[in-house]
Amino acid sequence: MKIVETAVVTGGASGLGRATAARLVQAGAKVVIVDLPGSDGAAAAAEIGAEAFVAADVTSESQMEAAFAAAELLGPVRATVHCAGRGGALRTLDKEGRPGSLETYASIVTTNLVGTFNVLRLAAASMAKAEPIDGERGVIVLTASVAAYEGQIGQIPYASAKAGIVGMTLVAARDLANRAIRVCSIAPGIFDTPMLARVAPQVREALGQSVPHPARLGQPEEFALLAEHIIVNSMLNGETIRLDGALRMAPR
Repeated sequence: MKIVETAVVTGGASGLGRATAARLVQAGAKVVIVDLPGSDGAAAAAEIGAEAFVAADVTSESQMEAAFAAAELLGPVRATVHCAGRGGALRTLDKEGRPGSLETYASIVTTNLVGTFNVLRLAAASMAKAEPIDGERGVIVLTASVAAYEGQIGQIPYASAKAGIVGMTLVAARDLANRAIRVCSIAPGIFDTPMLARVAPQVREALGQSVPHPARLGQPEEFALLAEHIIVNSMLNGETIRLDGALRMAPR
């Protein structure tokens, strides 16, 4: 598939999503950025030349339906890159031996996993309306994490959700094959995003040095480059691709 005419990027106000939106704009796509109402999505859209910003929570059916409807006004949606998500720490038991918060667990999993399925299904429904081009209707790129494979202590809800995304990728690709829609996921390692900006500089340096090669933090533009390649390479389907410099996370 050539670079698409219309694309939706969730979490596009910052980090991996913003870099991906910018790269797709540079490649000639009409990009709709989706992010939370309190985000800098409007400013980001203006700065990178995206067609529109739509404020939406990825866990909301009605808000995401509105986002895809807005994108369809620009033309058939051929690509969706889902970067929206959140972190959050939780242990099975706290230091006093009390069970971890079920509310916190459910909240993190809802945003990262249920939100991903919501975007996946609505993107697929939008793409299914389009006529195939070169045998394809569209491609959906999800964001997993190396935590899906080597979740660290305190990451149990995050790792659970990201493992769920890995689990849904092949199934969704098979499920949507008869609609000529591809599905892949990217599992990034330690990337230099706003989530990591709150970490002390010396800790950031140590995290970068923990990567075998290159011994540094990943750059959002590198994630965007892979997302673009997945979109244009028609043989990539049903795969979760680690983007981590050969990193394997330690227990803590």
